[in-house]
Amino acid sequence: MRVGFAGLGRMGVRMAANLAAAGLEVSIWNRTAETARTFASAHNAFPAATPKDLAERSDIVITMLADDAAAETVYFGPDGLFEASSGAQVLVEMGTLSVPMAERLARAAQEKGRRFVDAPVSGATQAAKDAKLLIMAGATASDAPELAALFDVLGRKTIWLGKAGAGAAMKLGVNMLIHGLNQTLAEALSLTTAAGIPQEQAYEVVENSAAAAPVIAYRKGLYLDEAAHEVSFTVALARKDVGLALELASTCGVVMPQAELNHAVLKAAGQAGYDGRDMASILSFVNKGLK
Repeated sequence: MRVGFAGLGRMGVRMAANLAAAGLEVSIWNRTAETARTFASAHNAFPAATPKDLAERSDIVITMLADDAAAETVYFGPDGLFEASSGAQVLVEMGTLSVPMAERLARAAQEKGRRFVDAPVSGATQAAKDAKLLIMAGATASDAPELAALFDVLGRKTIWLGKAGAGAAMKLGVNMLIHGLNQTLAEALSLTTAAGIPQEQAYEVVENSAAAAPVIAYRKGLYLDEAAHEVSFTVALARKDVGLALELASTCGVVMPQAELNHAVLKAAGQAGYDGRDMASILSFVNKGLK
């Protein structure tokens, strides 16, 4: 099977490496061409010149994009995936997009005789490297049988959610929960530290308590020593995700006061210069009094 992969960011580069390691014929494209060339050399992959070229060299194309703007360019641009006259019949987006964008991509693909599946993932960079991602697919298993084997290369479990846009909606729900927990954890650690409990000891209690969650365990190093660890997920991306969740909530008539507050804190952190830092830096922001 010929697999194309677009988007070699923190997550994408690890996912594409797993596809190449599985013995698949992999072509890749990245906005920064040098990144694609370096990856291609290391993993015996072909560096496509454009998304269109990528699609024409592939049976299936997977994209791992940061936001709707990136999807607009990669899919609908003059050299985008939808401009391919042959090649990939199945297009899969595994990043976090808005539900309207996922639904638009599905309609556009159908109009061109192709299929689009929104299949975002849950899990950080280590899970991507270890192929332990959870995949939330906006399709049924019978809709895209050829994807099941690919998803098994990338993740530990795929949950098929039935329809286009459902994967995107579920991912926003999951990320909203993670980002809310991120802020609550920051506040809890700020409180217990102020009360005289060493931060490392407080964290040990939290990760062994009823409040424990996988994200608390695998992000421990970032919370306790952010500077010593590679950025996993930025404040800017967290704010984008919560903003998309709030937009979906407005469309669905759902009130989410906690998410509103979380978004306001992430916005204030961005204005204070935290956008490029890991979302664990919200602990530092809280400790400074949200100023």
